[in-house]
This record gives sequence, structure tokens and C-alpha cells, in this order.
Amino acid sequence: MSKKYLLTAEGLQKLNDELKELITKKRPDVIERIREAAAHGDLSENADYAQAREEQSFIEGRVQEIEDIIKNAEII
Repeated sequence: MSKKYLLTAEGLQKLNDELKELITKKRPDVIERIREAAAHGDLSENADYAQAREEQSFIEGRVQEIEDIIKNAEII
């Protein structure tokens, strides 16, 4: 059984707004940064690439977390 999240309508809207921001702006930006950093060659010593990949990992985790909360939200 999935965990239920009690949210206000305003809280749900904030999560929806954050999700939209992550998917439409931050995700494409970090993908472009990864692409640019990868074009510079050796990825094993490329700090920009490592940082962008770490940020991408955070974004993807947050997207999954928000989607789960929204899916299991109960408005109070």
C-alpha cells in the first residue's frame, strides 16, 4: 500500500509548479550542460561534467519524489 500524503490545495499547486519547473526548464538546462561538458573531451577529469551529472541525478530524484507525492496526495 502506498503512503498517503496530506496536502492543502495550495501545497499541491506548489508541488505541481515545482514539477513543471524541473521538467520544462531545469532538466533541459542540465542536459545541455552535460552535452557541452562532454564535448570538451576526457570525462574522467571533467569537473563540469561531474557536477552536471550530479545535478541531473538530484533533479531526476526530485521529479520522482514529487510525482509520487502528487499521485498519492489527499487534499485536506
